[in-house]
Amino acid sequence: MKPHWRAALRLAALQLAIAPEAFWRLSLAEWRALAEAPAAPVLDRAALDVLIARFPDDPIPWETP
Repeated sequence: MKPHWRAALRLAALQLAIAPEAFWRLSLAEWRALAEAPAAPVLDRAALDVLIARFPDDPIPWETP
């Protein structure tokens, strides 16, 4: 797979404010660390309980008395 250098340079310059000279000095590991998406927050049990209370499931028609 060929890297998309134009898109990578645009991301570095416009969103990360990295000068082109600094971009070309980055190692691949450094670039990946800068460009990767942040980890999604973990949904813990308390947050799940809040969502369940806020958005309860509709009763299943064949299971209602």
